Amino acid sequence: MTDITPFRIDIPQSQLDDLHARLDRIRWPDELPGVGWEYGIPLGYVQELVEYWRHTYDWREQEKRLNSIPQFTTEIDGQNVHFLHLRSANPDALPLIATHGWPGSVIELLNVIEPLSEDFHVVVPSIPGYGFSGPTRETGWNVERVARAWAQLMNRLGYTRYGAHGSDWGSSITRELGRIDAEHVVGIHVTMIGTPPPPDAAPFTDEEQQRLKHGERYQRELFGYAAVQSTRPQTLAFALHDSPVGQLAWIVEKFKDWTDSADTPEDAVDRDQMLTDVMLYWLTGTAASSARLYRESAGSWGRQPEPSTTPTGVAVFPKDLSLTIRRFAEATNHITHWSEFDRGGHFPAMEEPDLLIGDIRRFFRGLSAA
Repeated sequence: MTDITPFRIDIPQSQLDDLHARLDRIRWPDELPGVGWEYGIPLGYVQELVEYWRHTYDWREQEKRLNSIPQFTTEIDGQNVHFLHLRSANPDALPLIATHGWPGSVIELLNVIEPLSEDFHVVVPSIPGYGFSGPTRETGWNVERVARAWAQLMNRLGYTRYGAHGSDWGSSITRELGRIDAEHVVGIHVTMIGTPPPPDAAPFTDEEQQRLKHGERYQRELFGYAAVQSTRPQTLAFALHDSPVGQLAWIVEKFKDWTDSADTPEDAVDRDQMLTDVMLYWLTGTAASSARLYRESAGSWGRQPEPSTTPTGVAVFPKDLSLTIRRFAEATNHITHWSEFDRGGHFPAMEEPDLLIGDIRRFFRGLSAA
């Protein structure tokens, strides 16, 4: 069996000193007056956030918190894979693999790991190319390949029967995992299913029309990052890899656009947790490799997915960037649980952890009862 090696985060002080030096000599862009967030993340907000990042934010405190959860690395399909693994006190608990998305990381799930460990053996891997899974070294790391790696990881951990949860890319990876490893996956829980309307879907209900309009706004106003990352991720990486403020702005804008926030992202997510997420991209130098997942997986966009018979739970949060329509999802998925919430957005583990934890528990308890 391939080795599983204990892992501990210990960032050299020289990297933190370099970050501080770069923050001290940032060259600020200009800005049009009165445009707010309409043209992108505002100058004033970034300046205030960078001031906090430089002089108040404490990486060592966040590093200590991360290291309080057991972490490991292993090699799968030629790629280093980093993961958090917190076993439940209940030896008979169901294993659960939970997958983040972009611009998330394992930080995205930090608030839910310990509560979920009351009911599950929790495994939270870093997607290849993200965080401490390090840059990918070859082409081909798409959603399906990641899902196959997760199946190997759970087998390597000795888990022959397990559940899975995911959001954003994690939703796609989780769905694919449930499809290709249906023999071992008892059920999957996701926050979105990318199922396009079939040609004969009309007429639409009023609610469906609203959800389609919500998706149209994403395509019209918010899709620019994906267009770049799915076509020219390497070109973008030169800016993000060299400028911590560039990396910060590229990520933090999404915490505003995709969350249930009013004025700033911090209406929805904790400032230090958001900065720690940015730090994982910066310290591991994974701006390019994380973006490559878009390039590798773009060929599947807009296509009807392969049918899945794995029991599926869906949690819909109203400010998510895409709102799943149930009858479209049911065409290719075995939906056994559906929840609609009145608050929350694209990062529910950060925004509304209690709602997410409760829904995951209800879904898997329902499977056990059935």
